[in-house]
Amino acid sequence: MRKIIFLTGGFLCLVLGGIGMFFPILPTTPFVLVAAACFSVSPPIQKRIYKIKFFREYLDSYKKGTPIDTKTRITSISALWVMLIASMIIARKMIMFIILPIVGVAVTIHLLTIGRRKRAKEFSEAQITE
Repeated sequence: MRKIIFLTGGFLCLVLGGIGMFFPILPTTPFVLVAAACFSVSPPIQKRIYKIKFFREYLDSYKKGTPIDTKTRITSISALWVMLIASMIIARKMIMFIILPIVGVAVTIHLLTIGRRKRAKEFSEAQITE
């Protein structure tokens, strides 16, 4: 029963993470990370999810603390802003024109800084040891 609950939760989080790629209100990364944790109860399913390039890159970058690929970063930021602007145009509500740009700026900053702090720390440590 425990395994079924975790697998169901994992698939639900994976779907929500996938939807979050197109609707910036849903955060993709936390859903993908929770899904990976849920799938740990079933190594075969975890391996299959890990074979999907998009999810593997997210999981690897967070596990290793490294930045995501530049191409993925540009694609993510571009898709984010296209969907935010489309959402503002479709909704035509003043609150959307206030909140969505704030969300967009925060997510853009997050995507631009993923793994950068760790790399900067490693660089400064290398300078000290030399």
